[in-house]
Amino acid sequence: MGLLAAKPVDNPLPQNHGLSADTGTPMCDPGKYRRLIGRLLYLTLIRPDIAYPVRVLSQFIQSPCQIHYDTSVRVLRYLKGHPDQGIFLRADSDLLLYAYCDSD
Repeated sequence: MGLLAAKPVDNPLPQNHGLSADTGTPMCDPGKYRRLIGRLLYLTLIRPDIAYPVRVLSQFIQSPCQIHYDTSVRVLRYLKGHPDQGIFLRADSDLLLYAYCDSD
């Protein structure tokens, strides 16, 4: 994406973002936005911390505007600043889930 020199951010989505379908100018190449959102949707499997922003941004897949693309790039900048968060899935793990419940 050409974001190696981009400055990382602390949160993936600004508070009170105000994104809507009719905000901003329409993108001339919506395929670029769709591919990026598709990759971010796949990444939410191991990065649940970006699930909400990606869900919000995926609502605009039909007719994305430039502000939507800029916000999706913000999610990438967040990922750049927090590479150590997420779920690590090892290839040699047994993939068993252990859960505990304290019922009173």
